[in-house]
Amino acid sequence: MVARGEIARFWSLESLHMVSSDGGAESSALVDDNGSEEDFSYEELCQANPRYLQPGGEQLAINELISDGSVVCAEALWDHVTMDDQELGFKAGDVIQVLEASNKDWWWGRNEDKEAWFPASFVRLRVNQEELPENCSSSHGEEQDEDTSKARHKHPESQQQMRTNVIQEIMNTERVYIKHLKDICEGYIRQCRKHTGMFTVAQLATIFGNIEDIYKFQRKFLKDLEKQYNKEEPHLSEIGSCFLEHQEGFAIYSEYCNNHPGACVELSNLMKHSKYRHFFEACRLLQQMIDIALDGFLLTPVQKICKYPLQLAELLKYTTQEHGDYNNIKAAYEAMKNVACLINERKRKLESIDKIARWQVSIVGWEGLDILDRSSELIHSGELTKITRQGKSQQRIFFLFDHQLVSCKKDLLRRDMLYYKGRMDMDEVELVDVEDGRDKDWSLSLRNAFKLVSKATDEVHLFCARKQEDKARWLQAYADERRRVQEDQQMGMEIPENQKKLAMLNAQKAGHGKSKGYNSCPVAPPHQSLPPLHQRHITVPTSIPQQQVFALAEPKRKPSIFWHTFHKLTPFRK
Repeated sequence: MVARGEIARFWSLESLHMVSSDGGAESSALVDDNGSEEDFSYEELCQANPRYLQPGGEQLAINELISDGSVVCAEALWDHVTMDDQELGFKAGDVIQVLEASNKDWWWGRNEDKEAWFPASFVRLRVNQEELPENCSSSHGEEQDEDTSKARHKHPESQQQMRTNVIQEIMNTERVYIKHLKDICEGYIRQCRKHTGMFTVAQLATIFGNIEDIYKFQRKFLKDLEKQYNKEEPHLSEIGSCFLEHQEGFAIYSEYCNNHPGACVELSNLMKHSKYRHFFEACRLLQQMIDIALDGFLLTPVQKICKYPLQLAELLKYTTQEHGDYNNIKAAYEAMKNVACLINERKRKLESIDKIARWQVSIVGWEGLDILDRSSELIHSGELTKITRQGKSQQRIFFLFDHQLVSCKKDLLRRDMLYYKGRMDMDEVELVDVEDGRDKDWSLSLRNAFKLVSKATDEVHLFCARKQEDKARWLQAYADERRRVQEDQQMGMEIPENQKKLAMLNAQKAGHGKSKGYNSCPVAPPHQSLPPLHQRHITVPTSIPQQQVFALAEPKRKPSIFWHTFHKLTPFRK
């Protein structure tokens, strides 16, 4: 905690009065603008729903419930993948029974597999704790209570109360979230902009991203929620339409989530200096914010966008098909799942383009447009024999990206050198499987072959794989490439031009002055067959408490088998 004397180093009493008066005026404006009829304090909102875990943790309240014999369960926001026997692994959406929560970062819990530690920031507490989930372990003595509980919940009045609890949680957490966003914008960003000697415009853009845009968006969203909220009979509230009307607006979280890892790095560098630590603590005290460090506040938008699908799933569970909001809630649940998947996919693609740019720079004699002008992901790579009309065979390494197929040739002596030989537009060709045997058109006996036929000119390109399994992988890769392209078009998945240019610029700087191909083998960007987009999970790095860096990322991919073999066979590796 920073002494009060430290605060005086940054603001005079006059500036303190200015901040206080401004904050009060804007607080009233916020209430009017977002449509709330009551001005809730943070403490009142916490008390309104004590079973919801507020930022900073409510460990004492949770442990009191546990000691009273209550079953306290939490739902996983993200996958937690761990190799440590002392940690509990789970997937997003899994339910964990919380057995002990004294530590604010790590809780002790149980799932259907075992009991172990897990990071508290990876979960949210369930609203209706009375319902013991099926995958939470229970002793024989608890089975009767569980059956009684389930029977009681079938009663309409109990169902209404459960739905009321979820509706109230959604409303209360939205109001608390708006309070956090307001505190960040007014308590931190406004004060940082006053101190130009400490922060550059670029630094603030890196640390806070587009959180001010998120704040404006969430105020409009909360305003619509308040209009749909039935205060007298909350279970009759119909809020599904609000999520559907604003689903496109939630896409702004993609930029914030992609920026968040860089924000954590920038903030961590500043926090190495005591003056910045004192400054940010002074900001927190002046804004009368709860005792959480800035990086904890900056994590809340990342957590928030992941909570919506879980909240809506829980609301759908207690919404009968006869309820007027059932269809909208069901559609909203799917929509918010897609939003979360879209954010995750954009994150993955941004990581991919840096590797693709470095790969292109390593290729000797590259011609034409940069690969990133049309592509953002490597689907498959491997060796194929290309056969010409004259019957000549050319051994090439092919790289299948979205929208294009690039061919390269190995150097005869230095096998770790690749020369650019050409590319093919995958949007303009169709793949045709070729049966083993003599081909009439080419007058050749073929094995493990397939053709790429131009849609415009009927020009045919013939390829042969060494093994049947290799051919099968290429046929599947072609199908994956077409599916990925279609998904990107449906979701409007486009990498900003400035991101592409920056990736190429960084790759060229990194490779400047190096002899292409002779320092290291040009490693292909990572690739593997991913499941359809709707089946992918949002995941974060393992074993990291809340106050450290979190990022939306896919599980680590295995390296290409081809490149592993290629490296081993390179005859002149240093």
